[in-house]
Amino acid sequence: MKLMVIGGGGREHAIVKKLKENPAAEVIYALPGNGGIAADAVCVPEIGAKDIDAIVAFAVSRGVDFAVVAPDDPLALGCVDRLHEAGIPCFGPDAKAARIESSKVFSKNLMKKYGIPTARYQVFDQPAAALAYLRTASFPIVVKADGLALGKGVLIPQSLAEAENAVKSIMEDRAFGDAGREIVIEEFLTGPEVSVLAFTDGTAIRPMVSSMDHKRAGDGDTGLNTGGMGTVAPNPYYTPEIAQVCMDTIFLPTLAAMRAEGCPFKGCLYFGLMLTPEGPRVIEYNCRFGDPETQVVLPLLKTDLLTILQAVENETLADLPVEWAEGAAACVILASGGYPGHYETGKPISFPEALAENVTCYHAGDKLEGGRLVTSGGRVLGVTAAAPTLRQALQDAYAAAEGISFEGKYLRHDIGQRALAAGEGQ
Repeated sequence: MKLMVIGGGGREHAIVKKLKENPAAEVIYALPGNGGIAADAVCVPEIGAKDIDAIVAFAVSRGVDFAVVAPDDPLALGCVDRLHEAGIPCFGPDAKAARIESSKVFSKNLMKKYGIPTARYQVFDQPAAALAYLRTASFPIVVKADGLALGKGVLIPQSLAEAENAVKSIMEDRAFGDAGREIVIEEFLTGPEVSVLAFTDGTAIRPMVSSMDHKRAGDGDTGLNTGGMGTVAPNPYYTPEIAQVCMDTIFLPTLAAMRAEGCPFKGCLYFGLMLTPEGPRVIEYNCRFGDPETQVVLPLLKTDLLTILQAVENETLADLPVEWAEGAAACVILASGGYPGHYETGKPISFPEALAENVTCYHAGDKLEGGRLVTSGGRVLGVTAAAPTLRQALQDAYAAAEGISFEGKYLRHDIGQRALAAGEGQ
């Protein structure tokens, strides 16, 4: 089979590596891919993930048998719709279903209409009305741009002055472009956060192993928000009892709501949850695999990934058992110094001669230059280890990370510590 994966980050590298395990995978094209992905797939750097016309033309010209559309932007732009129109089977939601991520207003209104537990909220399309509402609010509070903003469109002001600045930044200064035409202001929830990715064909659902992301740039959850500095799986806060509550009150009701709205969701549905004292609440939905959650979840998948993706496309997921390995996985992100602010690129990367058998290095932000890999992004590499225990997975991931070097290399040193403490306290 000829396979095609849209995207060029660590998440896509994890998908490519897992697809390679199927002996039917004759060739995998990655559009655009990156320098490290080139070792596992045929990269097509001249076609960007948002160039839908070129993506479809490439898939048709190469006779692609199955495509995976991984990032949020091409999904929101209707890449799956266009590939289907061209007769290419693929994994991912169509544009109508992708609104569950591409519009915060749509997703919040969906939850309200169908009684899916989430934070209380208000929607505003005029700055004056938003500012007037804030004068009656309690803090901290959450301010979200409606549209896609590279994971950076969520602000948590601690005071009225900060909240007013947030509204002006998003709605008047257009810090996130058109994503800020509307905003959602919602109550601040407290409790452990959990990420649960799930395969779904619109009716059947197969949740993946839960995970815990680490969004802040600095140790101790300090500093700016990032795309994620590391992840661990499973998340110790996500017990079988809580998983059942989420299935009954969030997962299945969400799928039913999307069907009722005439936009059934097929693909990977990501549930960003907070386990509040009142029970699980949805913080956000994503319409695709998370990054870097995918880098710890897929290494624990025992069932063939391509078989699952095809079952989703064919709407036969109910007939397929999806099995997971025991144990745990940990991913440590190696970033460029200065990320998520200004950082330099083009720094040569040095690797050890070999990595331990249970360690995988996923390439997120690098490119080939003169035959060697150099940095090209903020998050450069995701070093993942799978092991019988989380403690061992973390030790192995950090040991491997120490052996990789590039000028300005930055990493958090406390990935998984909260999870370890929680697991020992249960």
